[in-house]
Amino acid sequence: MPVLETHDLKKAFFGIPAVRGVSITAEAGQILGLIGQNGAGKSTLMNMLGGVVQADSGEMHLNGKRYTPQSPADAHKSQVAFIHQELNLFTNMTIAENIFIDDFPSFGFGPFKFVDWRIVREKTRTVLNEVGLNIAPDTTVDRISPGERQLVEIARALYMNASLIIFDEPTTSLTARETDNLFALMQRLRESGKAIIYISHILRDVQTLSDSIAVMRDGQLVTQEPVESFNIQRMISLMVGRNIDNLFPARTTTPTETPLLTLEGISAAGIVENVSFTLHKNEVLGVFGLMGSGRTELARILFGLDSFERGTITVDGKQLHHASPKESIRHHIAFVTENRREEGLLMNINISDNIALASLNDFGSIPLQAIDQERLETASQHMAGVLQLRSGDIRTQTVKALSGGNQQKVVIAKWLLSNPKVFIMDEPTRGIDVGAKFEIYSIIDQLAASGSGVLFISSELEELVGMCDRIVVMSRGEIFGEFLRGDFTEEAILHAAFHQERVEVPDEKPA
Repeated sequence: MPVLETHDLKKAFFGIPAVRGVSITAEAGQILGLIGQNGAGKSTLMNMLGGVVQADSGEMHLNGKRYTPQSPADAHKSQVAFIHQELNLFTNMTIAENIFIDDFPSFGFGPFKFVDWRIVREKTRTVLNEVGLNIAPDTTVDRISPGERQLVEIARALYMNASLIIFDEPTTSLTARETDNLFALMQRLRESGKAIIYISHILRDVQTLSDSIAVMRDGQLVTQEPVESFNIQRMISLMVGRNIDNLFPARTTTPTETPLLTLEGISAAGIVENVSFTLHKNEVLGVFGLMGSGRTELARILFGLDSFERGTITVDGKQLHHASPKESIRHHIAFVTENRREEGLLMNINISDNIALASLNDFGSIPLQAIDQERLETASQHMAGVLQLRSGDIRTQTVKALSGGNQQKVVIAKWLLSNPKVFIMDEPTRGIDVGAKFEIYSIIDQLAASGSGVLFISSELEELVGMCDRIVVMSRGEIFGEFLRGDFTEEAILHAAFHQERVEVPDEKPA
């Protein structure tokens, strides 16, 4: 008997179908990979399983019984666990408190009941040992890493004896070692008889881990078949509804020798050391490195969010003297941050206002600097059209209602409106599907073609090789190698990233 069966599930929001007649099956002791573009209906389907929203029609069965959760608490009681991409832990509470938050063991009677902390700690140690986490139960969550926090979520699922565990993009904030540990734990959970649904945009991981794969597109189930029926190309074609022969668009321009951004000897103790390079007009310059290499920290320094102790930053021939986000914007530097939800967008306000955030000064009317709202809305509408944003009325729809790929387009639109010369992009395709990635890559190419310089920071070496004119490699806060497009080899770049030896920077300028 399958652990989970759904039959013809349907759900619409404001009359717009999100899930249309989906029927899937999850078996005990197997991993079901669930893939689809952002907006395909995966999240809505999972929210129905988790009791966050209720289906308009259709049925769900869990372990052979009708399953109709009206809240996440109902799903918890039915032994359905959800490991979210944005982990649902209280960081100011201890690990033990987070694991037992729904049901603390107690002793006593009536109003004289007390939490049995001895049992809480003993059972917490037991489930932490099962996930390989050797940390004291009384440790507060804010003191542990993202990978360890995820293991706490899984430990909570083990404590509730979940029969179905849903993993939603679980590797986005993990190091390579933490990802390997997570995958090994998922294999053990499968062997113990758990049914697992694994949602990810990293198709190779889905192919490696899964026993079967379900593909969604436009709210519908395209197919559910054994993993042996799929290769990466077929997965992509089914997701987007057409063949994508090339994952990366053809580059339409080559770099000039005109410098736009020059770093000389940038140093900050314990963060970056003597970082120097130049970004040219029409160039896409990749920055690669392993977790902890200093990539994101360097981006924050460039944009003025963090300070540096030595060195100079020059933009279009002008040196930045008082590094700050305000000065960076004034010098036409844009920063697409790694975390769009917390740092790039105001999730609860409308799309139009988000697009306008970095350019309000440009739409002020002298002498009072009152915002010319009509002109601003026209410009925001234009940017939304240029980027082919898929949304409702941008004056009323909030960005939290958009898919990940369209949220990223709003972030890019916000910076495009400020007419940037230098675009810093930190993991711009993280957490978005392959179709939306192609659109982001196309935007990057168009930015370079329009005369901007793009600093493209990514942990996915494949996309840097596919899109960049040059790649600089960071390790331990230093530049350990620089490669021109004709010299790209993944082996050499990884060699530099693992700082086996320093790769000499070539003398040639980009062609």
